[in-house]
Amino acid sequence: MIKGSKICGVSDINTLNFIVNHPYPPQFIGFICNYKKSSRYIGIEMLNKLLSLDKKKSNFVAVLVKPDEDILEKIKHLSFDYYQIYDCTPEEIQSIKTRYNKKIITALTIKDEVDVKKYEMFYKVTDIYLFDSKGYEKSMAFDHSLIKKIKINKPLMIAGNIQIDDNLENYKKIADIIDISGGVETSGLKDKSKIDIFLKKVKEIHYET
Repeated sequence: MIKGSKICGVSDINTLNFIVNHPYPPQFIGFICNYKKSSRYIGIEMLNKLLSLDKKKSNFVAVLVKPDEDILEKIKHLSFDYYQIYDCTPEEIQSIKTRYNKKIITALTIKDEVDVKKYEMFYKVTDIYLFDSKGYEKSMAFDHSLIKKIKINKPLMIAGNIQIDDNLENYKKIADIIDISGGVETSGLKDKSKIDIFLKKVKEIHYET
């Protein structure tokens, strides 16, 4: 059942202001903190500006790919509710969770069933699971049916080249939260009209369930 949404890769104040003030704001808003290969990456100065904005009903998420102590220390004072972590071991995540007292979205990149099964290793350190593609900044897709049979009593977030013209109803039996990034962009930039369409569609699905 779809309970919420996440818009990832927000990098400018106008877009963020539009999202947090939307009638149906997403449950989560993600910021790319240390993955410089992504066009959505933002440095610490801009992060400070963006995260000074009132988040209202949304949770702010630091998206981190194998973060080192340097970036973790630079963002520890910011108003992040969750750290979304890629490419770390359960032990590394537990250390980050304990030291910085943040909720954890464990991001697993999926190609096949072997990748899916890795979720079991992270159960103790995870607040929310994110199943994503191998593409990272490239907005690649993966076979979402691979996670259809997972039964866990923790929220499950799904990403992987989701588009606003997809039939979002298809994700109702798979995930609790839909994570979108490139699907609400035009020419590589966040598009408010697409964000509006997406948030309204998620709200409609939520009402139906």
